[in-house]
Amino acid sequence: MTDYGHDLLFGAVLVPASGQPHDAVASARSAERAGLDLVSVPDHPYRPEFLDAWTVLASMAAVTSRIRVFPNVANLPLRPPAALARAAASLDLLSGGRVELGLGAGAYWDDIAAEGGPRRTPGEALDATREAVRVLRALWSGRGRVRSDGKHYALDGAAAGPAPAHGISVWIGAVGPRMLRLTGELADGWLPSVPHVPPARLAAGQRLVDEGAAAAGREPSAVRRLYNLSPGAEGGFPRGGPRDWPEQLAALTVDVGTSAYLLPAHHPELLRVFGEEVAPATRALVAAARERPAGEAARLVAPGASGPAAAPLPQQRPAAVDRAAAGSPLFVEPAPAPAEWLSDERLWEEEHRPTGPAPDPERRYSRARQAPAVNLVAAHDQLRADLARLREIVDEVLAETLDPGDARSGLQELSLRQNSWTLGAYCASYCRITTVHHTREDQDLFPHLRRGDPRLAPVLDRLTEEHHAIHGVIERIDRELVARIEDGSGSTAHPGGLRAAVDLLTDALLSHLAYEERELIEPMARLGTGW
Repeated sequence: MTDYGHDLLFGAVLVPASGQPHDAVASARSAERAGLDLVSVPDHPYRPEFLDAWTVLASMAAVTSRIRVFPNVANLPLRPPAALARAAASLDLLSGGRVELGLGAGAYWDDIAAEGGPRRTPGEALDATREAVRVLRALWSGRGRVRSDGKHYALDGAAAGPAPAHGISVWIGAVGPRMLRLTGELADGWLPSVPHVPPARLAAGQRLVDEGAAAAGREPSAVRRLYNLSPGAEGGFPRGGPRDWPEQLAALTVDVGTSAYLLPAHHPELLRVFGEEVAPATRALVAAARERPAGEAARLVAPGASGPAAAPLPQQRPAAVDRAAAGSPLFVEPAPAPAEWLSDERLWEEEHRPTGPAPDPERRYSRARQAPAVNLVAAHDQLRADLARLREIVDEVLAETLDPGDARSGLQELSLRQNSWTLGAYCASYCRITTVHHTREDQDLFPHLRRGDPRLAPVLDRLTEEHHAIHGVIERIDRELVARIEDGSGSTAHPGGLRAAVDLLTDALLSHLAYEERELIEPMARLGTGW
């Protein structure tokens, strides 16, 4: 793929919960203070737990002065394009040209029909979107009367206007091939989301957008590529903590062409980090890559990878490459066990772990056969890298909490609560990923290996026991964290409890991952995964 050369934009997705009606507007102010470029809200008119998107966007525009606002994405079946055009243009005039338009063809058709809207087939939704974009642009022209013989949106001499203060961009939230080509044909941008279009599928989607643009006689660079992020969850992106994100986002820009990133976040501290740290670091990486001569830019995606490379791994295995020829012995190296222990506690006795059958020294494994083991080690390496980041955040939070010399107690308490929330978000994200990883092994991988080689049963039983023990430590960290956040200063929390729990998790998880790799690399190459 290609870097389309667009300037980078960073923004937020803010959910306007009706139970906390002022939160989204307050978060928009925080986003502007953080230096973000865009703020958006989802548009689900049929869900009473959400405030009306356009009402919230107007309120956001009224309390900010620079940041651009837009629906992410406007529900076309319940927002007729003539009314949508006038609403967007009106707010654009009132805000001084700070409105863009995310547009969606529709989903949740039962809910849309319950509101009196149409229930459209994919083909009908495609045609309706094409007609809607033309209606929007015609009415925004502010000139004369508009006639359209559209099947879904017919206009019979509607007066154009008001004209917006600037050229409002139409960014379509497309997923299917035909809608992607339509995006290239008509739209100003493509706005997918990580859960629907993960990073590994972005390049294919970009190609379809480019095909649509070329067929319409447009340059592919006329279409901006945006991305609604979803960090932390299984299959989420970007991976790791905020310090890990710039390299991953820069990779998408340089190698795939994405140039605008929207983070689902409300907390001021996370918005600040995204705007003041992640955005500048990403821009610097992209600028450096763009300054290299053509043909010499170092790719930010590892060759052969299906998506952007993760943050640098804490341990490398250089010998693996040397033995990677097809038909070679195993070249995947297990990580060593921890050289020293951080905690005085032990969840298990290392010397009493069972071992599996010895591998056949004459057996050879192709690169393809070893790929599942490579993936296992890569997943473990990401867990190790994220664990290191978790420890860094704990160090920062504990250092601030235990500082007795700060006389500005009010400011200190506010800072503490924000930092504790940041730690809580990272802990929740990391612990959820760790739990999901273990659950998939317990439910999928381990039964497959047990069937393939019953001699592995003692090892698999022990690994499952260790999974449960590790989850117990994760719950302990959660309890300690809740105690710190509820207390504010941490004085009523167990002294050293959070540090002790994180040290124990570090010892246990690193030991467990090393043991699992040592025992399962060969069986996975021999038996596969069953996935």
